[in-house]
Amino acid sequence: MDVLRAMRPGQWTKNAVVAAAFFFAIGDKAQSLDLFSATIQTILAVVAFCLVSSGVYVFNDIRDRDADRRHPEKRFRPIAAGRMPVRDAVVLSCCLLMVGIGLASWLHINMGLIVSSYVGLQALYSLVLKRVALLDILVIAMGFVIRALAGGLALNVPVSPWLLMCTFLLALFLGVCKRRHEKVQVGDEEQVQREALEKYDTRLLDQLVAITSSSTVLSYAIYTLSPETIEKFGTSALGLTIPFVVFGVFRYLDLVYRQQLGDRPEKILLTDVPILINLAAYGITLLIIFACAV
Repeated sequence: MDVLRAMRPGQWTKNAVVAAAFFFAIGDKAQSLDLFSATIQTILAVVAFCLVSSGVYVFNDIRDRDADRRHPEKRFRPIAAGRMPVRDAVVLSCCLLMVGIGLASWLHINMGLIVSSYVGLQALYSLVLKRVALLDILVIAMGFVIRALAGGLALNVPVSPWLLMCTFLLALFLGVCKRRHEKVQVGDEEQVQREALEKYDTRLLDQLVAITSSSTVLSYAIYTLSPETIEKFGTSALGLTIPFVVFGVFRYLDLVYRQQLGDRPEKILLTDVPILINLAAYGITLLIIFACAV
């Protein structure tokens, strides 16, 4: 059980971004995907990223174990609590990383390379970059861009630059909201633990939330209504999905500002009923648009 807890399965929802290329490739007129084969490849790509990301989490917990022991919640993590020896944690991290990279390479050699670059970026983040304000959330957002790219490589299909931009901005928006929540809610003890947090200002974070939220909606709107996208999918109806994106951003802002949430985006996206309904409606609308465009 401690092995599973150390792998943080609750964080695996972030790897759903890997499947974005699959869903948009379905409606792409230029692609002739075998649906069954593409589904299996996408699932395996998601699994590969889950393994790799868990390996990174274990590595982070090894490095941060002393600081985690001073945190009211993180002190219960298996490594910080002493239930998992550091030596066992090192072996677990290495095994997860090797199996994940191996699976990614088996799917496509370029996917293996980009997953390896993700591991390198996360290692750099853990060692240095997480202590640098602003750069820390930029690196986190880049991790989601890499996920989206990996999904396309697994299927050997091109990923739209606009889709990557939307992914980057959405991840940046969620990251800024998380930092704002931490800055407003946590005490001095947490600020000592997260060095970069001391360098943030609440007013600056409010400005960044406004910039990233509006940029996310605008970039998605441009993507769906651009002539290139209309030609690619054979329909201009993708613009009908814009209200779902607007509502999702508005709802999340409501949770952050009115309900003082935002510290765990992956949990909110899985537990907030309005967001779940909105996501389901978005997915259904997308499938109907693609079906009608055939």
